[in-house]
Amino acid sequence: MLFVVLDSPDFPALTQHWNQPSMGQQMRPAKMLKLLESGQRIPVMDGSEQQDVHAALNDEEGKDRISSLPDCILHYILSFLPTKEAVATGILARRWKDLWTAVPILDFDDSKLYSSHVNYWYPAEITRFMNFVERVLLLRDVSNIERFRLSCRVCFSASRVHAWISAAIRHNVKELDLCFFVDEPFLLPHRVFNCGSLSILNVEMNSIIQLPNSISCPGLRILHLGLVTFPDDISTQRLLSSCPVLEELAILDCDWINMRHISISIPSLRKLIIDDLPTFDSRAYCWGCEIKIDAGSLIFFKYSGYLSNDIHLIEVSSSVKALLHIPMVQEAQNPLMYSRLIKLFLQLKNVSSLGISGCTIESLFFREKMPNDLPEFQKLTRLELSMQLGVHCGGALMKFLLHLPNLESLNISKGLDPAMYLTEDDWTPKSAAKSFMSSLKTLVLRCFRGNSTEVCLLGYFLKHASSLERMIVFCHKSPLDDSKEQEDMKNELQSHPRVSEYCMIVFF
Repeated sequence: MLFVVLDSPDFPALTQHWNQPSMGQQMRPAKMLKLLESGQRIPVMDGSEQQDVHAALNDEEGKDRISSLPDCILHYILSFLPTKEAVATGILARRWKDLWTAVPILDFDDSKLYSSHVNYWYPAEITRFMNFVERVLLLRDVSNIERFRLSCRVCFSASRVHAWISAAIRHNVKELDLCFFVDEPFLLPHRVFNCGSLSILNVEMNSIIQLPNSISCPGLRILHLGLVTFPDDISTQRLLSSCPVLEELAILDCDWINMRHISISIPSLRKLIIDDLPTFDSRAYCWGCEIKIDAGSLIFFKYSGYLSNDIHLIEVSSSVKALLHIPMVQEAQNPLMYSRLIKLFLQLKNVSSLGISGCTIESLFFREKMPNDLPEFQKLTRLELSMQLGVHCGGALMKFLLHLPNLESLNISKGLDPAMYLTEDDWTPKSAAKSFMSSLKTLVLRCFRGNSTEVCLLGYFLKHASSLERMIVFCHKSPLDDSKEQEDMKNELQSHPRVSEYCMIVFF
C-alpha cells in the first residue's frame, strides 16, 4: 500500500483552485475535499482494496475524480513519492502515462544496491540504476525541477554523474542535494557554482572540493558542505564571497588542513553551523585555521568541536541564539585550547539565549577554580543544557550559573546521569557573591527518574529561587523505572518548602 500525505502549507491554495467550478461542474466533492484538507493519508491501493477507495474517491456518477484533477495537483501528489514509484504510476492508465515526466522533485539514491555480504555492490544493479536515472532525465518534459537529490558512488562513471547534474541545472533546479562517495578527487561541474536558479545547495563528498576560478551564486540562500576538504584559502574565500544573499551556512565534518585564514563576512547570513572533525594530533591546534565571522544579521550560531580552529566572532548581538558543544575536558589542559575556549565565551557574552553541553561547562572549570577572565553574561536570560549532565558536572554547573545574574529560564533538556550522586551541599557553590536565584522564573527538568540526586537539585531551587514561578518536570518513561519511587519523589517535592509562594510544580 502506498500513501501520500497532503500536509504542505501550499495545499490549501491548491485545494481552493481544485474546487473551482469548471464547465458547469463542481470538480471536487465536499466529502473528499474535507478529507484532504484534514491532512489525512490518501491511499492508492491495488487488488480488492480498490473497492474501498472507489467509494471515497469517486462521486455518485462513478467517475474517477482523482484522474480528473489538474496536472499541477497530480504532480504535487507524485512529488511525495520516491522517483522510482512516481515513474511506476505511468502504467495505471493513459491519463497517468506521462505525468511523472513533470514531477518537480527527483530523488535518486543507489544505497539499496549495496550489501554487507557480497562485495558491497552488484554490477548488474548498478547498470540498471544508471540507466534508470538517464531514462528519467531524457524523457522529462521542459518543466523546471524544484529539487534534485543524487546520492551515489562516483567511481561507477564520473562522466555520467556529471551529465546528470548538468541536466538538472538545465531545468533551472532550485535545490541541489549531492551526496557522493569517491575513491579519487571528483570535480563537480563548474555550472554548480554558476547557477542563477539555485537557492539551496548541499554537497557531501569525502574529497577535496575543487572550485572554479569564476563563481557566481546570486540566488543561493542555503549552503551546506559536509565531509569535504577545503582546497586553499583563496578559492574557499571566493566561494563564500560569491553568495551575496546567503542566509544559512553549515560546515559539517569538513577538513580545514589546507586553510590558514578565512573570513565569513556575509551581511545577509542569519544561521551559521560549524561542526569540526576531531583531531588527534596536538600540533594541529597550532596549524588550525583562523575563522573570522562578521555577520551583522546573525541570529543562530552553533559550534561543535575541539577548537582545533581559532573561532573569532565579531560583535555578536543579544539576538543571537548560541549552541556550544566542546567535548574536551582532558584536552582543556592544553593552554592554547583553554584560551580559545575562554575567548569564545568572551565573544558570546552579549547573547540572550545559550545552549551548552555539560562537558563544555566541565572544561571551563577543570582546574577546580573560577577562571578569572570568564565574563558575566548580563543579557543571558535563557540557558539550555543540551546534553545529559555527567557525573562530575554538578559543581561546575553551579559555578557557571553564578556568571548568569539575570537568568530567567533553565532547561535541563536531557536530564541527569543516573549514576550521579550528589547532596544539597554539593549543589551549593562555595562562592555566591552574585546569585542568579533572584531572577530565575522557570526550571525544566526532563528524564526525571525520581532518584535522590534529582530531588536534591530540585529541592535546592525550591529553597533558594525567590522568583521561581514554574517548575516543569518530565518523567522518564521506561519499564525499568521504579514507578512507585517516582510517585514518592513527586509527593516529596510537592510538599517541599519553597521560598517563592507563587511557584507551581507540574509533572508530565
